[in-house]
Amino acid sequence: MDQQDIRRELGLRPIINVSGTMTSLGASIVVPEAVAAVAGILPQFVEIDHLQKKASQVIARLCNTEAGFVTASCSAAITLAVAGAMTGPDLAAVERLPDTTGLKNEVLIQTGHMVSYGAPVEQGIRLSGARVVPVGQATSAHAYQLKGAITERTAAAVYVVSHHTVQYGLIPLDEFVAICHAHGVPVIVDAASEYDLTGFLATGADIALYSSHKFLGGPTGGIVAGKTELVRAAYLQNSGIGRGMKIGKEGMVGTIAALEAWEKRDHAGIRERETGYLKLWQDTLNGRPGITALIEPDPTHNPLDRLKVFVEPQEAHITAWDLADALASGSIPVIVRDHEVEHGFFYMDPCNLHSGQEAIVARRLVEELEKARQSNEVIATSLERRRNRREEALKKWPH
Repeated sequence: MDQQDIRRELGLRPIINVSGTMTSLGASIVVPEAVAAVAGILPQFVEIDHLQKKASQVIARLCNTEAGFVTASCSAAITLAVAGAMTGPDLAAVERLPDTTGLKNEVLIQTGHMVSYGAPVEQGIRLSGARVVPVGQATSAHAYQLKGAITERTAAAVYVVSHHTVQYGLIPLDEFVAICHAHGVPVIVDAASEYDLTGFLATGADIALYSSHKFLGGPTGGIVAGKTELVRAAYLQNSGIGRGMKIGKEGMVGTIAALEAWEKRDHAGIRERETGYLKLWQDTLNGRPGITALIEPDPTHNPLDRLKVFVEPQEAHITAWDLADALASGSIPVIVRDHEVEHGFFYMDPCNLHSGQEAIVARRLVEELEKARQSNEVIATSLERRRNRREEALKKWPH
């Protein structure tokens, strides 16, 4: 490990992230261009509105749209975009929020899109003062249900693109947009963790929202991109509820730098390197009792694959969740993507590794699997207790 690692100075665990671009793990490795830009702007003063205009130009170019700005996070972007759809350019209405008296204040969202990304999506909508109107059921939504939910009070519709959402039985974006636009309803796409900076707007969405700090590799921030009128209305919220969601000059400049670096990035070369990591891990696991490792594409069609690791407890002598926990312990913790671990598998994501860490991950897999095989009994702790562990830890924070 790097001897200059600041985590050591802070007394923090030197984790290796094979979970993905997760906010709870620090999101991503910030690209050198953004690090340099942040360092360069921090000692300087700047007119924030002018800096946001510069950001708008870069966002518009990268997203092939009209305008954009940077805010505190993609979650903040949801709240601001929804608020803008309700208030328009009315500054008095901006100052009244979250009081929506006299405004269109209903926001549609498919029930299968009402997921948590660390907080509920619908809470981000409600923070603006809007009323959430679910469309359809958790695993099915139909055009007639969307049409039937639109009223004279409908201000906007939110569409979530994420691996967290239900991946079948829901209304696809193009049909969703067509129905909403036929009734004069703007569509806001939450694409926080998506590679595609142009496709959602090209499909007809009025606003697309992204995280600066995920695949882009920028500092923490959110990007609002889309049609000028709606982007401007969202930006005006910085004089209202958006004040508590403001982003500093460093976040804006870092996001600009990350976007510009994205244009020049060797995406094909990165994919080739990541594929090598996946093959290394797969080869490491092949033939091990109770373990099946398959390379699987991203469910929302981002151009990357992950390793899906199935664990058969009787053969491996350990459950999938206990193996995930074992990997996450020790002097070199490896954090896997364990959102579905109760089904007997977890994922390993190769997109957030420093050079050489892929070999450390392979070694840790071998260590923990061999240790489990030496156990006379299957290591199988309470899944219910594990599920409630985070809640219990939060209640004790900061201890």
